[in-house]
Amino acid sequence: MMNYHAPSRCPVCGKEMEVTRLKCGHCETELAGRFQPCRFCTLEKKHLEFVEVFLRCRGSIKEVERALGVSYPTVRNMMDAALAALGLDGKPEAEASREAEDRADILGRLSDGEIDVETALRELEAMKGARQDD
Repeated sequence: MMNYHAPSRCPVCGKEMEVTRLKCGHCETELAGRFQPCRFCTLEKKHLEFVEVFLRCRGSIKEVERALGVSYPTVRNMMDAALAALGLDGKPEAEASREAEDRADILGRLSDGEIDVETALRELEAMKGARQDD
């Protein structure tokens, strides 16, 4: 039997869906009512897959880059999108801390020889541009 990812939003009106029925696949017991889904259960498949890779890589952005074959800014964008989907974004002090971490990561990768000077400058400029857009 194929299992599908349950939608968190109504395909007709876009409002949040509600879990009203649970069933045990082993003994066939069924429960009906109004159940609160876990926060992660409401994520779109693409965000859930990112969170799984992030956890598998134990939070190392460098490892996530390698696992997904994407650049550092792409990983940050994916992380921001997942955080927004979970409702965990938007703290100004966290933004400043994140910027410092981002700069340190870029400089660390440059120091380790993982990226060249031009790439580091492009990424630092992209960070600066993104900050000015806000």
